[in-house]
Amino acid sequence: MRLNMLRAALLGATVGLATVGLAAGPALAQTKVTNQGITPSEIVIGTHQDLSGPIKGWGVPVLNGMKLAVEEINAAGGVNGRKLRLIAEDSAYDPKKAVLASQKLVEKDKIFAMVGPMGSPTVIASQDILFDAGVLQLFPLTAAEFTYKFDASKPQERLKFSNLLPYVESTRAALKYMVEQRKPKAVCIMYQDDEYGKNVYDGFTQQLDAMKMKAASVTSYKRGASDFSSQIAKMKSDGCDLVVLGTILRETIGAMGEAKKLGWDVTFLGATPTNIPDTIALGKDVVEGMYAAGAFETPYADTAKGKIKDWVEAYKKMFGTDANTQSVIGYNAVMTFAYFAQAAGKDLTGEKMLMSLEGGKEFIDIFNSPPSKFSKTNHLANTITQVQQIKNGRWVVVKEGLGF
Repeated sequence: MRLNMLRAALLGATVGLATVGLAAGPALAQTKVTNQGITPSEIVIGTHQDLSGPIKGWGVPVLNGMKLAVEEINAAGGVNGRKLRLIAEDSAYDPKKAVLASQKLVEKDKIFAMVGPMGSPTVIASQDILFDAGVLQLFPLTAAEFTYKFDASKPQERLKFSNLLPYVESTRAALKYMVEQRKPKAVCIMYQDDEYGKNVYDGFTQQLDAMKMKAASVTSYKRGASDFSSQIAKMKSDGCDLVVLGTILRETIGAMGEAKKLGWDVTFLGATPTNIPDTIALGKDVVEGMYAAGAFETPYADTAKGKIKDWVEAYKKMFGTDANTQSVIGYNAVMTFAYFAQAAGKDLTGEKMLMSLEGGKEFIDIFNSPPSKFSKTNHLANTITQVQQIKNGRWVVVKEGLGF
């Protein structure tokens, strides 16, 4: 951290840092935000994604969605006349690689903002590099609380904003709905032993406490694990009839596959990262019937209409593959950035961008998602949750409009 601060101090002499007063907190607290990456003709933004590691099934379509957004924005004249230039680095879902990628993007590529970086462990490992240099961290692909909660006594933390459903609140909302509807007698959880999994676990325990219930079984696994036989055997032995999965793709399929091997018919409820078409494409019959928390409907090519249909077709034409939930998230990350940058005015600066983000305007996407709106004290866009279920090989909305 101290080395990063020293490096940022030296870097600040060349990149130019604006200073913005923090409304809340100590009177003298100031937020430094960079003006680098802005020229008369372009705005340089960066991202790091898993393009070769365990969640590349997320990273590749997210980046594709971002590229499509950049192309659309630039074809329409850019942001107040400036074209967007997106520079992407592969983190392989490795925190060390994410740190190196962030250093490159900030120090060599001179990005104005980090948009949509991928993963809880990778984002939390690298975010101080951004804050020390005054670079905005916008809409990371993780819904962990650290992406939007900030301490007013640490003014550089003001540079982070999130537009994804937080794991804690979305897990609580989905679990509350499932308990009320299915009346389970033994609620359990299996979660990934990292920042992401801890947030799902926190939502799980908070909601059980609120309903005056006790967890019948709690088990976890190390990130990258592939054998879940002991965890599934334990939960089956403990009599679980509703299992919350704080898993991602491979682990979701692995856990449910193990349950089927044991002939264990139990209801699974996944956290938001499980709510993707890949879960179905790879899991097939193994995952049929599972539930998951989500934010918006999956865009299927044969049922999409209007602007969504146009978007699905444009994505297919550009990348030769069908769009999915991850594509939507990546696309929206760049579109949300462009909306607030446009609102900041032609004389774009880091200070004006920060003021625009905190100004209370609403970005509304084409996918019928809840509006993205921020303020000086709230850097989380929304907490509105859906519950979806896999029925006949597709994600189907079971209940929408859930929230905390």
